[in-house]
Amino acid sequence: MGLRSFPTFNRWVRLIGHAATDIRVVLLVYMAVICVSSLLEYVKHPRILGGNSYPHYNTYLIFKFSFAHLIHGQDLYSAYPHEHFDLFKYSPVFALFMGLFMWMPDVMGLTAWSLLNSLLLFYAVIRLPIRSESTRVAILWFVLLELITSIQGCQSNGLVAALLIWSFNHLENKRLGFATLCIVLGSFVKIFSLAGFLLFLLYPGKVKGVIYALLWSAVCALFPLAVVSEEQLMFLYKSWFHLLTNDYSLSAGYSVMGLLETWFHLSVSKTLIICVGLGVLCLPLLRKEAYGHDLFRMIFLAALLMWVVIFNHKAEKQTFIIAVSGVAIWYFSQPTTPISRTLAYFAYILTTLSSTDLFPQFLKDEFVVPYVLKTVPCILIWCRAIYDLLFLSYSPRPARTLVHLTPEEVPP
Repeated sequence: MGLRSFPTFNRWVRLIGHAATDIRVVLLVYMAVICVSSLLEYVKHPRILGGNSYPHYNTYLIFKFSFAHLIHGQDLYSAYPHEHFDLFKYSPVFALFMGLFMWMPDVMGLTAWSLLNSLLLFYAVIRLPIRSESTRVAILWFVLLELITSIQGCQSNGLVAALLIWSFNHLENKRLGFATLCIVLGSFVKIFSLAGFLLFLLYPGKVKGVIYALLWSAVCALFPLAVVSEEQLMFLYKSWFHLLTNDYSLSAGYSVMGLLETWFHLSVSKTLIICVGLGVLCLPLLRKEAYGHDLFRMIFLAALLMWVVIFNHKAEKQTFIIAVSGVAIWYFSQPTTPISRTLAYFAYILTTLSSTDLFPQFLKDEFVVPYVLKTVPCILIWCRAIYDLLFLSYSPRPARTLVHLTPEEVPP
């Protein structure tokens, strides 16, 4: 007797399907999964790095201790091997923010940090101007595994993705001040977030946006004066700039640069590649007549999120929550085509699953890591998104929520 012969089977299937589309259930799943992931990182055996033993959540310790170094007048960008491995590479503003976690025991602080990264992204997605709640839920399910990968690295990438999406949401709702603040805050976390200002070109009030940007930048940059002197803050910014400009790496990361080096043995200037990628990203902005189409703006957001990762020579596997958020927004915000479906499946398997234990280890070791295959689907989808932006027919309309394209508007 098959399972479907039981009267209750179909009912259970319907209940599970209904629960999976309930935003409250998704929120509970997010909170539970993130808490468990954080606890698992906390209890893992220490790692030997540089001859010293460090907890598996070493990156969180870098963030946490930066606040203590800040308030004690120390150089944030020096090595502190007795506390953690590697250097702090973020702004003094970020170090001040980590004071929220310094007082907590590590297990509590690590969990709180993970929840902050995750829930800010969760609420950014559910506030996207998409008509269907089921579409927003689908985006959340699509990015969950990639978010776990970022959380396992104790990284700030979920926060960066959330701030970029929140900026878009605020622009859609004509809250220019809040939109600018999100980009400025994201830039004090990761410099590549500055690309988020390209979103402002799609909306009116550009002069006001520049004023807000200057104002928020000044306020945020000077905020550490609450705990340090002017001389110390100036020293810290000089030290940070020196670190960033001298932070060379033999690896080009999971990026376009990494692909060129590993596949074609081409060592091209990283600055040149970034400029070319930025130029291509800006090409659709020449289509000013399309700015009024909400789907055009949504796809541009998706392309921007992918660009931040695939053209970043420092991109690690934990960074891809930003790019995969762009992939999900690109895929679910428009009608499905055979090409888009194939690319989305390709991204989920090779970009997301390849970083999990569900993916065969020998394939990771022999192919995914050596040939930076994790980035390939995102590069292909970014190219497709640019194609969509350049060649789809977008007629302006004042709608505030996405209206799907008609079949005639869908490209081949």
